Amino acid sequence: MKENSIFKVGLYIRLSKDDLTHELDSIVSQRSLLNQYVKENNYNVIDEYVDDGFTGTNFDRPAFKKMIKDIEVGKINMIITKDMSRLGRDYIGTGELIEKYFPNNNIRYIAINDGIDTFIDNTNNDIAPFKAIMNDMYAKDISKKVKTSLHSRMKDGLYVSGRCPYGYMKDPNNKNHLIINEEQAEIVRLIFDLALQGKTYHYIAQELTKRKIKTPASYYNYIWNKKCNTKELGIWVDTTIKAILTNGIYVGDAVQGKTRKINYKLKKTIKNNPKDYIIVKNTHEEIIDRDTFNYVQTLLPKNVKRPEKKRFYLLDGLLYCGDCKHRITIRYQNKTGRSYTTCNYYRTYSKYHVCTTHTNNYEILERVILDNIKDVCKYLDKNKIKDFIRNITFEDDNLLIKKQIESLEITNNKLIENLDKTYMDMLKGILDESQYLRIRENIKKEIENNKINIDYLKNKQIDLNKIDNKRIEKYINEFLSLEKITRELIINLVDKIYIYQNKMIDIIFNFKNTT
Repeated sequence: MKENSIFKVGLYIRLSKDDLTHELDSIVSQRSLLNQYVKENNYNVIDEYVDDGFTGTNFDRPAFKKMIKDIEVGKINMIITKDMSRLGRDYIGTGELIEKYFPNNNIRYIAINDGIDTFIDNTNNDIAPFKAIMNDMYAKDISKKVKTSLHSRMKDGLYVSGRCPYGYMKDPNNKNHLIINEEQAEIVRLIFDLALQGKTYHYIAQELTKRKIKTPASYYNYIWNKKCNTKELGIWVDTTIKAILTNGIYVGDAVQGKTRKINYKLKKTIKNNPKDYIIVKNTHEEIIDRDTFNYVQTLLPKNVKRPEKKRFYLLDGLLYCGDCKHRITIRYQNKTGRSYTTCNYYRTYSKYHVCTTHTNNYEILERVILDNIKDVCKYLDKNKIKDFIRNITFEDDNLLIKKQIESLEITNNKLIENLDKTYMDMLKGILDESQYLRIRENIKKEIENNKINIDYLKNKQIDLNKIDNKRIEKYINEFLSLEKITRELIINLVDKIYIYQNKMIDIIFNFKNTT
């Protein structure tokens, strides 16, 4: 007992989120066991280190790192844990600690329930590596079960992410359901409105920054990090705008499974292929109607690769080299005060002579192209174009809605069959009356919810063509009159403009010949 007084003990306690259901592993339970042990053996406790809610698959834990620092300054020379799994579940890291780090630093380690004491020669110490492997396998198995459970819930349309997408918040009555955060939703609508006008990611980001609108990142910092740097608040970037404009969450669909962890031991994640996303339609209230969202997606490819520039060019992102088919960029020269076009492919690989410069004075080029567009529009038959627009049918969207309605109706038919079967089970004595009433109530609620969704989809089906026809007809009237040429008008009118080295120009319009 007197010899035990030379040890300066650190008690290490760890509880992960997966252990919360195990009462024996609780912080209180571990602390009680360790204090009882040191009391019985007359050890001198210097400090207690507690990591509550931290996984054992890595050692990036605040209390653990503090314990290591105390070891290196000589504050403690003995560590006691309930068992080896509390120290860690990564068999490589745990093995390094027990077999190398602790001996090199003259640290005595005791895992009470595993019977391990590194200062005593016993068989339990010999099988410590095998226990470490078993603890690691347990962590891997738990990780698989959690991943499977999360995927299952995602496929059921439940929102399982810890952080809500910008524009939404968690329903206080159901943590797996999203409801609209109206303050943020107004900004989302503004972003889509600007995109409909043909504005680029960079333009939208600058506009929001000028208006001193709080960014998603700074919003979350306000919630989780009260000490955030206020100088960085309100700085919108292109990638944030792109993420919002391309996120199907805003049309009411649950879009999850965008990333995955490399493995269960690392926090690092990698992006999944979009075809592997888990998407469930109509799980929450939309901020942007589906027609507007789909239409914005057709505009984005024309703006996505436009570089950040101080000057705005009406035709930027639409110009292509007619000879090599790569993009043509517009560059401003400070010396001349004029803007010129250059073939991107030539500029990047000029030493290989893969193309030619395709240099043109941009101001003159724009004037020539706009005059050509006006000439073409003079010969368009307004009535034929408008008749063509009115007859547009959106088969893909209609087919999707039709399938969703059919699926819900089939589900309701099955639920009604289950309801009848449950009633028969009660009559046969398989279920008592209270069980039957509880099951009946749940089934009836599900049937009613499905009916509400069916009515919503049917109304959506009716309004689908009206909304799009109205919008497209507006653009037709604008470009036929050409009274005011805007970026939005040009993007909707023109698909691509090819510029050739011999100064020839080909304008590819979005509309088809209706004559």
